Amino acid sequence: MAEPPDVNLQDVLRGQTDRGQSMKTRSNMIRVFISSTFTDMSSERKALLERAYPEVLAFCRGLGLVLEVVDLRWGIRDGSSGDHDSCEIFLQEIQSCQRISAGPHFILSQWFLKDSNAVPPTYVLRPIAAHFPHYGDLRPESRPQHDSSVLSWRFTENQLLQLLRSAATAAEAAGDITAEQRQQFFTSVTEQEFQQGLWDDSRTPSALLFVRETPRQRVKDGPKRFAKFMGVIADGLLDAEAQALLTDLKSRLYVSCKEILNLHCVELSKGSVDPRRKEHAQYLDSLVEQFVSQMKSRISAAVDSPAEGRRRKTWGSIEEEEDTSDWMVEEVGQHVARSEELCRGLIGREGLLAKLCLSIWESTSVPHGPLVVHGAAGMGKTALLCQLAQEMTRVLKTGSVMVIRLLSARHPQRPDIDHVLSSVCLQVCLACGLSPPSPLIAGTHLDLLRFFRNLLAQVSQKGDTLILVLDAVDQLSDQHQAHRLCWLPVHLPPNVHLVVSMDSSSEALANMRLKVESPGSFLEVERWSRVEGKQMLESNLRAHQRTLTPEQSEAVLQSFESTGCPLHLRLILSAARRWSSFTPLTEMLLSASTQEMMSQLFLMLEETHGKELVGGALGYLALAREGLLEAELRDVLSLDDEVIGEVHRYSLPPTPSLIRLPPLLWARLRRDLKDQLEERWTGGVATLSLNNRRLVEAVSSRYLMSERRGRSHRILAEYFQGRWSGKLKPVMLPGLSLVLSDRKVPPQPLWFAPGLANVRKLQELPYHLLHTGLWEELQQEVIGNAEWLYCKSRVCGVTRVIQDLDQSSQHMDCTETRLIRDALGLIKPTMDFLDSHMDMSLFFTELLARLCSLAPSFPSVIGRLCSQCEEWLLTCPEPTLIPKCSFLQQPGGALQHTLSGLQGGVFCLDVSVEAELLVLGLDDGVVMVLRLSDQQLLHTLLGHSGAVVSVKVIDSSSCCLSLAADGSLSRWSLMTGQQLLCIQGAGPVDSSPSPVHLHLSEQSQMIYVYTGTQVKVWTQEGAELFSSSWEDSSVVLGVLEESVFTLTDSGLVRILHPLHDAVETQLENSLTRLSLVKTVVSPKRGKVFVATREGVLHQISRTGKHSSVEFPLVPSLLCVTEDEKLLIAAAERTLSLFYIDRDSVDKVLELQHEDDVLSACVSSDGRLLASGAADQLIRIWSVTTGALVDSLCGSDAPVTSVVICRGSVVSASAGAASVHLWSLKYDARHQPPAHIPSGSAHVAITRDADRVFFVRQSSQREVISWNNSTGCLSERLSVSAQVSCLELAQHKRLLLCGLTSGTVLIYPLALPQETLCIPPPESLCRVLCLAVSTSEKHVAVAYEDSVCLFEISVRESYPTVEGPLQRVPLSLLHGPLSSMALLSDLRLLYGTACGEVRLHDPSSGAGSELEPHCSRVTCVMGSNWGTHALVGSEDAVQRLWALTPLTLDHTMEYKGFLFEGVLSAAFSESDQFVFTGSQDKTIKVWDVQTGNLLYVQYVCSPVVRMVTFRNGFVALSQQGAAIREVFHCPDHIGPDYNPLRNVKAQYRVTSREKNRDIQQNSGSDPQDFNLAQFNLNFPSTLQDKSSTAGPSRGPTGAFRGLRGPAGAFRGQTGAQPGPNRGLQGPQGPSRSLQGPNRGPAGAQPGPSGASGASGSSGALISL
Repeated sequence: MAEPPDVNLQDVLRGQTDRGQSMKTRSNMIRVFISSTFTDMSSERKALLERAYPEVLAFCRGLGLVLEVVDLRWGIRDGSSGDHDSCEIFLQEIQSCQRISAGPHFILSQWFLKDSNAVPPTYVLRPIAAHFPHYGDLRPESRPQHDSSVLSWRFTENQLLQLLRSAATAAEAAGDITAEQRQQFFTSVTEQEFQQGLWDDSRTPSALLFVRETPRQRVKDGPKRFAKFMGVIADGLLDAEAQALLTDLKSRLYVSCKEILNLHCVELSKGSVDPRRKEHAQYLDSLVEQFVSQMKSRISAAVDSPAEGRRRKTWGSIEEEEDTSDWMVEEVGQHVARSEELCRGLIGREGLLAKLCLSIWESTSVPHGPLVVHGAAGMGKTALLCQLAQEMTRVLKTGSVMVIRLLSARHPQRPDIDHVLSSVCLQVCLACGLSPPSPLIAGTHLDLLRFFRNLLAQVSQKGDTLILVLDAVDQLSDQHQAHRLCWLPVHLPPNVHLVVSMDSSSEALANMRLKVESPGSFLEVERWSRVEGKQMLESNLRAHQRTLTPEQSEAVLQSFESTGCPLHLRLILSAARRWSSFTPLTEMLLSASTQEMMSQLFLMLEETHGKELVGGALGYLALAREGLLEAELRDVLSLDDEVIGEVHRYSLPPTPSLIRLPPLLWARLRRDLKDQLEERWTGGVATLSLNNRRLVEAVSSRYLMSERRGRSHRILAEYFQGRWSGKLKPVMLPGLSLVLSDRKVPPQPLWFAPGLANVRKLQELPYHLLHTGLWEELQQEVIGNAEWLYCKSRVCGVTRVIQDLDQSSQHMDCTETRLIRDALGLIKPTMDFLDSHMDMSLFFTELLARLCSLAPSFPSVIGRLCSQCEEWLLTCPEPTLIPKCSFLQQPGGALQHTLSGLQGGVFCLDVSVEAELLVLGLDDGVVMVLRLSDQQLLHTLLGHSGAVVSVKVIDSSSCCLSLAADGSLSRWSLMTGQQLLCIQGAGPVDSSPSPVHLHLSEQSQMIYVYTGTQVKVWTQEGAELFSSSWEDSSVVLGVLEESVFTLTDSGLVRILHPLHDAVETQLENSLTRLSLVKTVVSPKRGKVFVATREGVLHQISRTGKHSSVEFPLVPSLLCVTEDEKLLIAAAERTLSLFYIDRDSVDKVLELQHEDDVLSACVSSDGRLLASGAADQLIRIWSVTTGALVDSLCGSDAPVTSVVICRGSVVSASAGAASVHLWSLKYDARHQPPAHIPSGSAHVAITRDADRVFFVRQSSQREVISWNNSTGCLSERLSVSAQVSCLELAQHKRLLLCGLTSGTVLIYPLALPQETLCIPPPESLCRVLCLAVSTSEKHVAVAYEDSVCLFEISVRESYPTVEGPLQRVPLSLLHGPLSSMALLSDLRLLYGTACGEVRLHDPSSGAGSELEPHCSRVTCVMGSNWGTHALVGSEDAVQRLWALTPLTLDHTMEYKGFLFEGVLSAAFSESDQFVFTGSQDKTIKVWDVQTGNLLYVQYVCSPVVRMVTFRNGFVALSQQGAAIREVFHCPDHIGPDYNPLRNVKAQYRVTSREKNRDIQQNSGSDPQDFNLAQFNLNFPSTLQDKSSTAGPSRGPTGAFRGLRGPAGAFRGQTGAQPGPNRGLQGPQGPSRSLQGPNRGPAGAQPGPSGASGASGSSGALISL
């Protein structure tokens, strides 16, 4: 890997806690503070609110920015508050704007008691209500008292102000204070705002100044009319001193702020600005225009300017590519910063902390287990783990890695285990210089678990010290049953440490105690003592420069002692810091429990701010999925009629037609909630949330009861829907009838701009629609909205969409929701492969290809969804293929779950019905244990180096045995996954699985391992008791309890027992040599059944008694049912059941299959039989009637293992790395139609896709006709020799079948009973391939030595074949003919296995050599109108030839991710396009005229046959699925279109220049394109940064390197353009285009002159 980009990055990745804040992502927020007085700028503020802010908001959203405007004076008639807090709040908001904003943040428009609790002591101004109790009483009945109190306070305020100013002047004269200190008494709140926002801000000026002068104001108007514009004293006269101070302030502003000054001269009308007056309207228009233009300019400058140490990614952009380290550093920085915050000022827990450190230190060099910290909620487990991380970082050596994850930090959302593990793995890999997990691995749970465990081993081997700290693992989501802790390793290698915490009452701790047996691994966080509480009290107060009186301290400690809970103490301290020394004990509101203390906090807030406002604000924060932006919270509170009604209970809003929550009210509440709120930064945006889970629970129980919760969810849902944006919302206010008012909330489109999504809507809307019960709207706007599904999948990840749909399914009984969810689960691997860089056309195509067949059955949601996809694709401005059938795996049906991510095929399995466990033995030596109830992986058991050939669950499902081909035998605990026993040499060592068997004696608990010639016996402790081998012709039949049965070829049976003498018996009718086929043991009957090739079934008991009966089968499969009443035997396609009664064996059923039977199982109740066959189908039969109940289609390999367990079927294959779980109870409407088996030897398909003809690999003497409409076999066509090729004459409906004997059979599809035959040639050569002319009048048959041409005609409605008309000999010097096309003029174009290409003209007998390929020619296809032909090969080259005259038009070279080579092709009906199916599982569309690649579609399987159909094609995949698609291509394609943006590939087209049909060669040199050099290291392809090489364009027709939109093309870090050399053929210039080029970081160009295709030289191209 490349070296870390800087030291700071490595410090953060290694857990250096002092680096957390320095790497914070650059802010994406614009926070603006509006400064003016309360009354004299009301018209201006209203104009800005209605006209300027929405425009600036839209501008910011288009840049991926969040705009928050803070105008604390809006909606407030008077700035005076009873507790004198306005000035402090205003200045705090200015600081917040300066801290958060990325752009402009500030716009200008007996009373004192000594508080000894302050350090140092200060005098504080008492609340106004202390002397004037009715000052804040706005009730109508108290109006006279209120007016009197207000007037009295005005006189008192003036007196106090004069006294303070006089005293300050005298103190300055006496030298007691400085001039600056004196000035504080002469400075207004507005001037203080100017000082902090303008003059004290050392950064680049980010303020805008708007000044309004009234120069011609008439004196006769008097001060009364203009009281709201000028300062007056209590008697109503102008305040001369205030006017003088204002004049000084203006002078200072005019001198110091010329650059930002916007001066307006306005003559007021009747003491106000009246928008109805022309001059005032012009003034407001000018103000708004200046504000908008200058704000946009400042914001643009702030966005474009670099910020040191910070990186800005446009929030919600799907065009930008985020570097892996960026989001990793952001996430790590958040946890580290939060950890620092929790550790700040924390004391106590020294003893427990020392125990943890000592345990880590002592276990460093030896294998060990995890440490578990547990305790009750609120006891400080998180803080303890943060202290541990900080302490271990200090003491560990440089190079150690500390990873900490606070899993409850994002409450109420619970993190999923996959995200946590992926994040941890990525951090460790980047910190240790290891290869990180690819998106495919990170997106697959099993692969991720395997990677995580391997990563721990790698770090240990490197010698690095790694400490993983995972706090609150009990708060993980239910995904993959994470609380059962199957993902958590209980055995850790040296140098790797894992510390986890959880609640003592959680299920996670109970599961942890089952996994970890050592009591010393569990450490409990107990309650704090009084001494520790006192220390924390003093430390906290000291940090905040506060103290308490002795009485207050004692009261605090007494309240705390009742719980000893740190959270309880923090809540008390939050209130205690506000106490003054004269606060009486009766007002301190202490409680003896955490819950009661929270209630007291809520009561205090309600008394100060109002119950509805407090309940609304806290409730919305508790309900929000990802927290709320402050602007969002103010908007939502403005939509809450209960809150608005409380705010305006006693006073009407300033403008009834425009009602919002006055921002000052929220600012005051936020200041009092400071200790309960936290700011969470994600993507450069800060949201507010409640800072602990207990507080969320308390808020829910107090404010979010059922009715209020539903109403709050509805308001949030309507807000994120944008329902009230630009609309009037009704509200009932006191003193008014129903009022329709604009709440001024912003619109909520899905896209703010092209490629820029509304992230907040994506995060919040589905959750609130669901919990509001608006399920119909949820289905319309989310579940059934194709654009929504795509947008959220791209921006938030498809996993988040799946989680939304999972939650919806839990609340709604909606089949369509589950089907769409499953469809997205099937699409997820593709998105993971593309690292979520999937464009809309590909996403819609995948949805259609999986869901369109379900649309008729489910029209309301799935039908509408498919219609949306199809309509969008039909109007797409770019080329695209539109599916017309479901050819990708569709959701629903019997297949419930596919366990993928296995490293090899499944060789054996065993099921414990009681424990619902499935144990798998894989061919890579891994044993996997799964729980069937939830399809979750419990254990991955590592220890074998060879294929696991046998597994057995023992000891009442608590343990299992596994035997491998490397000879090792292991015993495992199914509870912990621990290896309890390992015996080397227990079985034979063989590189391939051998017939070795495993048996456990129930009586003696001895373990038997036996093969055909050897038996070994072991105790469960590993002691060998017995070992014997037979050198003679004896064969071991089996083990029955402790008895070993052997048989000689003469029929002598020996029964050996370790405690008794051997018993011998001679089988009847065994005078001749016996040919043993299969044996099976029946423990309940005490017998061994032996089937021989002679058609005899022998039954041998433990005592030597035996009997023989005729047996009609020579079985390849022989087993007994669970109750041992039935014997199951299979031979080829026949499966038979026999009833066992004493010595008789009676046939019960004979079940015929379409292919060889490989596995079978009868259910425990004996009613159903499941059989697996080589045709990849699982058939379910009724045991009582023999009827075929169901056929399960979906396996991609022969079914070698099948088990029925409690209404489900488990199937696996030795040839496929997956396990399928099927439900026998499902909706038949979901069942996907069956298709032909995967991997057929030869196939053909009709142009309407109604019939498919195929030949199985296992039986190539039979052609099978398959009805694709009904999904069943329709006919079998037996042939005399193996089939070598198939071809269809589409219009004449003729099936042509070439045989290895040289015969060609022709089947008229309209006459199924008739067959035509072309006899073999005299040489009896095999038929290599067939080709039918476009007119279907001729057919060419290629043999090994020649090609013969025959005529197809019709006589009396019956097809006939005449010929051969001509015979073209083939040179023995060439390779065998591999593909062929018969052109319309009967010229023959063919290619060979060695790459030669020849064109033979039968009319002249002349042949010509065409440009050869470097590998086998796999496809030769002529166009429909006879103008062109395509030749493709196994390498990356295909050539398009013009046939009249014969000219090579284009050479198309394509380098895919892993496999190349064209397998099939078809021209469009007009010959304008050519479709190709390739080995890389894609379909490509090429422009015939230009040779350009137009579209690439991934179809999950190689396409082996294509047929033209209308404006598209019909195709058949190697998996057996029929594909039917149409091609949409607009008349004009944009110059930036990149067909490879969804594909990791490159292509180049070399074309001849055409000028009046004269071929010309171009002398321009193409750029590098070396097909021989490609880096196919897939795990490293998805992690690299964008290429530094820019696009280049040569002369006309020259090689061109193009790139798609941002993020689509990703190349090598540090790679430079190579020399300007490349492939240059005789046909002229070339061009190329590259897809997402994702090579390993730091990859260098290859050596100049490296050998490549056609001898080209160039740089290494890494994919």
